[in-house]
Amino acid sequence: MSYNIAVIGSGFVGLVSGTTFAATGNNVLCIDIDENKINKLKQGISPIFEPGLDYYLNQNIKEERLKFSTKLEDAVLNYSIIFLCLPTPPSEDGSADLQHVLKVVNDICDIISKHDIKKNIILVNKSTVPVGTVQQIQSIVGSKIPGRPVEVASNPEFLREGFAIEDGLKPERIVIGTDSKYVEETMIDLYQPFVRSGNPIHIMDIKSAEITKYAANSFLAIKISFMNDLSAYCEKVGADIENVRVGIGSDTRIGKRFLFAGIGYGGSCFPKDVKALIYSSQDAGTPLDIVEAAQRVNDKQILRFFDKINNYYNGNLSGKTFALWGLAFKPNTDDTREAPAFRLIELLLAKGAKVKAYDPEAIENTKLYFGDKIEYASNSYSCLEGTDSLIIATEWTIFRTPDFNKIKSSIKDAVIFDGRNLFTEEEIKKYGFKYFCIGRKDII
Repeated sequence: MSYNIAVIGSGFVGLVSGTTFAATGNNVLCIDIDENKINKLKQGISPIFEPGLDYYLNQNIKEERLKFSTKLEDAVLNYSIIFLCLPTPPSEDGSADLQHVLKVVNDICDIISKHDIKKNIILVNKSTVPVGTVQQIQSIVGSKIPGRPVEVASNPEFLREGFAIEDGLKPERIVIGTDSKYVEETMIDLYQPFVRSGNPIHIMDIKSAEITKYAANSFLAIKISFMNDLSAYCEKVGADIENVRVGIGSDTRIGKRFLFAGIGYGGSCFPKDVKALIYSSQDAGTPLDIVEAAQRVNDKQILRFFDKINNYYNGNLSGKTFALWGLAFKPNTDDTREAPAFRLIELLLAKGAKVKAYDPEAIENTKLYFGDKIEYASNSYSCLEGTDSLIIATEWTIFRTPDFNKIKSSIKDAVIFDGRNLFTEEEIKKYGFKYFCIGRKDII
């Protein structure tokens, strides 16, 4: 059967979740306090770049399964399943800031009380929150609207930026934390269209579901940091991290994904979730040493890469202009949150260097952060004009097979600092570049 679903928060998670719920035949209302965003969404204009999202967004708006509003009351009065997809940014101490989640829960309870709503409502938390948050939500509901048929569940999301529509429509697994048979049966029915190929729906206790999200992201961050840590060792002894990656990735116990050495992880999830898990585990008196090490390695990795640039120019970057390919934290997204490229730009600017940058999707978000502190190019080759050397910070596909002759004729020093190991030794030697990479032998 189809359901009436409200999604509170129309950011990355909320918008993708709402759109994919609508794509399977449900009636969906997405709520956000940003009136400008909602007005654009009503016109089918997405505030984020995500492959495939525009198509499903406009299709479901046209077929009137997907609607948008700034009024929370619309959601509570007319929809029976309410998903919380709200931001939980890190506080200064690394803990997750729950103010947005808890405020909305209080507001929902006030609306239910005001209108004396007696229908069954399932309040589903999709926001990434520390263990015990759903228990807090249950306490608020129990104290403000006692006796009302409002149940609370945990349903963490596992969407990959750049592949979110695919992950939303064909998830590898669904995790549902609940202690209610009614919620369990309803959520299983809701998600059946998404798992027709047989992927599992895991029903578990609420606290385990909450931890599962943090554990998954932290484990992937550990894999990345392990390879980045190992890359320094490979450079020192003359090994090739790419060969090591292939060698260990073929072991099914390890797997091939998240083994690429580079300049560190970024984005809206890994840095935030690693910090939050570190804080929560320390607060519980059971610190997670491996997770803490992953964060330290990630912080150090960009500095190691910057040192390659700084050392090549003998510590004198003042007056140098660098072409920078890639600003988003990963390809196929315009998300620049915690992007390694941003940290690198800041290090370069602090040494008196100039930066001329290009990214297929992330320039506008970069302008919001750096303004006119750096120069922006309209394409990858115009980015090279008038620069001393090239830095690669994001592994967009269009950067993988460039015109090396055009690069060499455009930059002054014929030097490439490759933070993503895009090129082979044969290519670099053929065109006569000096080449600095990660976990492999530099070509000087």
